[in-house]
Amino acid sequence: MTSHLSCVTNSLPPTELLPWLNTEGSLTALLEVKAGRPLLVERRFEGYRLLSLAQKKQLGIKGAALSHPRLAWVREVYLYGNDELPWVQAQSLFPLSSLKGSARRLQQLKSTPIGYVLFNRSRTLPNQRCIKHTADGWQRQTLYDWHGRSLLISETFLPRFCEKQLDI
Repeated sequence: MTSHLSCVTNSLPPTELLPWLNTEGSLTALLEVKAGRPLLVERRFEGYRLLSLAQKKQLGIKGAALSHPRLAWVREVYLYGNDELPWVQAQSLFPLSSLKGSARRLQQLKSTPIGYVLFNRSRTLPNQRCIKHTADGWQRQTLYDWHGRSLLISETFLPRFCEKQLDI
């Protein structure tokens, strides 16, 4: 079940993009069906970063804890379908407190799409979602509850996907 985080946007996404922005299951699986092959993952950054104030709020951190520095494992990638240009730009934030036990494997994804891990046992996960328009394209930010651990994933649908795959 999805609930929405508060987001401010002045426009509505194109109708053709709504199923992609609102899907409850694995976006990876949908993109692979559209591409007719496994996604290619190009890692742009992977490592530790301090969370911004906005990111801490999105992760549900409240009160005095907002003023304390918090580290997260950050993974930024481009996802390619069957095209020479990327379809989706994604950023995954894993607070260090979420990387315990078997969740440590999230730091070892390399070129594996995160959807393979998150949706391995379940078709859907509890989440909160925000949809907004950014300078790079329409974005969905999803706060997942994965086995009691909070993970924030932002996925931006790039112009190439919208133009070539959806005819927008």
